[in-house]
Amino acid sequence: MVAAPGVIIRPATAADAPGMSRVLRDIVAWNGRARETGPEHVLATYVRHPSGLLCSVACEADGAVLGFQSMLSAAADNAYGTPEGWGIIGTHIAPGAHGRGIGRALFAASLDAAQQASLTRIEALIAADNNGAQAFYESLGFRTRVADADYLRKVFVVAPR
Repeated sequence: MVAAPGVIIRPATAADAPGMSRVLRDIVAWNGRARETGPEHVLATYVRHPSGLLCSVACEADGAVLGFQSMLSAAADNAYGTPEGWGIIGTHIAPGAHGRGIGRALFAASLDAAQQASLTRIEALIAADNNGAQAFYESLGFRTRVADADYLRKVFVVAPR
């Protein structure tokens, strides 16, 4: 799938972990939110997560990673508190790649995976002060389910195929 000229969307592999780690480091430098960013964390949390349905990367033609999106199936004891059987989505785009349609293209792949898995809902947990992420998910059709001082839980209703 192509997001924008020269940008390819494809499933992430272990070889993408260093580039995905760089994207997370760039995001931390941009927004100042502390988070784990190392390649081992990327592999465990996104690429090889035991509940993972799909982790996609957006790459330049030369293979440079511009962003990625993970889609997990929520287990009963998931760390996010998402209802069991829903999807859990996370989107990470390098600040310099914003506005190129990458997030939307990644979501198309994630939505397809959610439909194939017969998920009925997808939840995104977003920092309350992350207005950009809130607007992005709203533009895709996510709506606020729960909000508190720290986070918003936005949910997308998955239409069956």
